[in-house]
Amino acid sequence: MSESQGHHSSIDMDIFSELQGSAGADFVVELIETFIVDAPRQLLALRDALRRGDEVAFRRGAHTLKANGNTFGAHAFSALARQLELSPLGELGVQGQVLLQRLEGEYLRAAQALLELSHAR
Repeated sequence: MSESQGHHSSIDMDIFSELQGSAGADFVVELIETFIVDAPRQLLALRDALRRGDEVAFRRGAHTLKANGNTFGAHAFSALARQLELSPLGELGVQGQVLLQRLEGEYLRAAQALLELSHAR
């Protein structure tokens, strides 16, 4: 594991440091708090959109999660959200549920790392 990754391997520390430098550490803590509160709701909405077959809501939700993950350098989280965003909803089937579970797991890892980083400042 490289020095820039530290033990926060679910977060790209170069991107996170750049975010802190450009936005300020206090504002980044606010962004993290917002992500921690909003992402679970967005994940539930994404799961609901998949269940209902609502392609627009599904794509929008996946896009939002992808963008939020990219902000912090949560590459695995963002990549899964991107995969969902670009997948035709009608073709996902059971794979959609599997990808959502993986996305939720990546959220938990990213959220834990972000919480640790926000307390380490």
